[in-house]
Amino acid sequence: MLSSMKKHLLLLVGILTVAATAAAPIENKYAPDRKVNVRNLALDVTPDFQKCTVRGTMTLAFAPIAQPLDELRLDGVDLTVDTVTCSEKLAGYQATDKEVIITFAAPLPPNREATLTIRYAAQPQKGLYFRAPANGYPAAETHLWTQGESIEARHWYPCPDHPNAKFTSEITCHVPAGMLVLSNGRKVSETADPTNGLVAVRWVQDKPHANYLMSLVAGYFATLEDQHGNVPLRFYTPVGDAPQAALSFAPTKPALEFFEREIGVPYPWQQYGQVVVRDFTWGGMENTTLTTLNDRTLHTAETETITTSEGLVAHELAHQWFGDLVTCKDWSHVWLNEGFATYYSFLFAAQQHGREELLYNLAGSAQGIFEQSTNQAERAMVFRRYDKPTEQFDYRSYPKGAWVLHMLRSQLGEDLFRRCIKTYLERHVYGTVVTEDLNAVIEELSGRSFDRFFDQWVYHPGMPVLEVTSSWDEKTKLAKIGIRQTQPVNEQSGPFHFPLTLRFKSKASTFDYRAEITKAAEDFYVPLQQSPDIVRIDPELTVLAKVNFKTSKAMRYAQLADTSDVVGRLLAAEQLDSERDLTTVAKLRDALQHDSFYGVRIKSSEALRKIHSDDALEALIASLTQSDARVRNAVVGDIAEFFHPRACAALRGVIEHERNPAILATALKALGPYHQPDIAKTLLMFLQRESHHNQLADAAIAAMRAQDDPAYITLLRAALKEREDAFSRGRFAEALNALAYLARNEKNRDEVRDFLAGYLNHKREQFQIAAIAALGALEDPKAIAVLETLAHTAKETPQQEAATKAIADLRAVNKPHDNLKDFRKEMLDLQKELQRQNKELENLKKRVEGASTKAKKK
Repeated sequence: MLSSMKKHLLLLVGILTVAATAAAPIENKYAPDRKVNVRNLALDVTPDFQKCTVRGTMTLAFAPIAQPLDELRLDGVDLTVDTVTCSEKLAGYQATDKEVIITFAAPLPPNREATLTIRYAAQPQKGLYFRAPANGYPAAETHLWTQGESIEARHWYPCPDHPNAKFTSEITCHVPAGMLVLSNGRKVSETADPTNGLVAVRWVQDKPHANYLMSLVAGYFATLEDQHGNVPLRFYTPVGDAPQAALSFAPTKPALEFFEREIGVPYPWQQYGQVVVRDFTWGGMENTTLTTLNDRTLHTAETETITTSEGLVAHELAHQWFGDLVTCKDWSHVWLNEGFATYYSFLFAAQQHGREELLYNLAGSAQGIFEQSTNQAERAMVFRRYDKPTEQFDYRSYPKGAWVLHMLRSQLGEDLFRRCIKTYLERHVYGTVVTEDLNAVIEELSGRSFDRFFDQWVYHPGMPVLEVTSSWDEKTKLAKIGIRQTQPVNEQSGPFHFPLTLRFKSKASTFDYRAEITKAAEDFYVPLQQSPDIVRIDPELTVLAKVNFKTSKAMRYAQLADTSDVVGRLLAAEQLDSERDLTTVAKLRDALQHDSFYGVRIKSSEALRKIHSDDALEALIASLTQSDARVRNAVVGDIAEFFHPRACAALRGVIEHERNPAILATALKALGPYHQPDIAKTLLMFLQRESHHNQLADAAIAAMRAQDDPAYITLLRAALKEREDAFSRGRFAEALNALAYLARNEKNRDEVRDFLAGYLNHKREQFQIAAIAALGALEDPKAIAVLETLAHTAKETPQQEAATKAIADLRAVNKPHDNLKDFRKEMLDLQKELQRQNKELENLKKRVEGASTKAKKK
């Protein structure tokens, strides 16, 4: 019976899957037609902090562009539309679960100015987020925030939600007295309404920007202020975070001063604010004139150099030019937003800390690209066959986009590059761009063709992978460099063409040879006066290429000692990590203790950890005294990779004497493999220790989980109950999971199961989802019945998805019921698929009935 049912079930699922795939293939995405020119979008909204809803009025000023307009479609997800009025006569309107469609009685002629007003209500699942007592947050920190990018704004107001439409905007928000309201542009009025006790605050953004950059934040905040020329600078934090605000605000003014000089275009807006909110879904968001920041960027001086807001602040500020002033036309070109912001944050870091910092950032980002590109080798930077726009926000747009700009800067020279970028911005000010717009400016000002450059780096996927060999002929005094491109080469993607510097260093001289790489395999013969001590490939990091170049140990030693070449020292330390001899360990120890650049010291520590000998461990322990906290933290983390009494003693010493909480947390996590009674006592002590972002308790819990000792269960459960508010949402989820993991082998898991189940109705949705996942990790089959009440809901929700996975996890550990487990999972998957199919069929039925009714009327 079961086998027969499974066959029919699999057949039905297969048919539905094929039908769904055939009906909805992933197609290329393009910017939509701009049938109207939107002049202005005005919102007047009243949020309800108790119900987590919003009522509002959206007023759109627009005019048809080239053709008569009989219908206007606006994006709007699950909005309840009360009324629609217009300066032109309407035939009617309809609000679907995705759009608001307005039909005009007579087509509007081109350039006819019109005003449309929609009164609506929403309980947004995306786009607008409440942090209030109603969903588990302290009353003193009540606030709301919005997120538009990429297509979330449509969840809280009707709008043209595509980046190729730019317009002025204004937001009026009605809030209780005492709340602060923040939005784009400048605040123009604040008026109390005696009839309801609310205050209406109006903000106006009088220069065009994209819809996804509209922002609204309202609640209780503390404020810091500064000034750059005529530009006011403000930094807002939840009141409880005010003491940490100054450190994160500090980079703003110097970054703004640097960007104006480097870009050559003055800051283009009236003011600049940054606001820190709870549980922000990204690191930051560059809303026009008002950047939103994740509260994880706030830090204390105790962490020294380990934690900084500098990169985040610079990245989001750079977006005010790249992304806000000039915006990608559609999401396939989003690298023009993110790549520029990433690269200019690198340039600011170089301004603040020297050129070595730029090279270090480039080297690190290149390594990240090499590691990630293997998963998406088929995707170019400009890529249209995505399902959701968020898929574009990956390494291709951020670090690879930055690297494309760096390669351009390297080939053009710094001065010409600045002229090109300045012209690019000025030519497209308040407009939209595609990659070809940047290419056109560069070709115009340089007189060179960059078609091949953009074709191979931006419009095609991948990057060069170079296998390099080197030899020396003493008789001819020729150095031979062989270069082979080993990345996939086919008809669509041939070998890359690029200039490549080969550097030869001896005690007497340094000689650079510029090689033009044009073939899959090439040899270069370079005349030199003597055999080089060091051979370097692309020493200044001007080409995004993975270079595999195995040199002699003597050459690596010389490279590690070359104080003029930070990238060479980084590479030498990395390439020495496979050597275990005493000389190599000694040289790495010397670099770890004395190199002038912190990044080389970190890389030397990492190499010693990978060598993993007793001598390497002693070298690490002897190098714990470091002036730079980043290096100190790296050394502690690398010692943690050794299971050894000397390592344990060193970690205990760090915990006893270290005052930096970030390094303390690293040492605490490292205690997991050690089960001595005094270590358990240490972990329990830090479980109760207050620290910024609760990082010490988080580290103690991670170590407890690693120890897998059920003796921690009772005290951990009590700490979670008593100190719930001290945890961030992510760390609390990890803590619940640790509790479940520790209890999974206990005979009686009732108390832990009931404790976790108590969070299924918590006001914070994130805690509900965390509890569901933890119940799956508990491995208690008694939890299945509870989870099924969540998995069988009609509407797809994050809770339903988490419950379905948790049930599958629970059944997976129940081996005697594997067949039943598979069958139930298939049933749940089928149920979800049938719900989706029914919804599609219902929508199709409504459209057919509507078309039939319309035909009858005609």
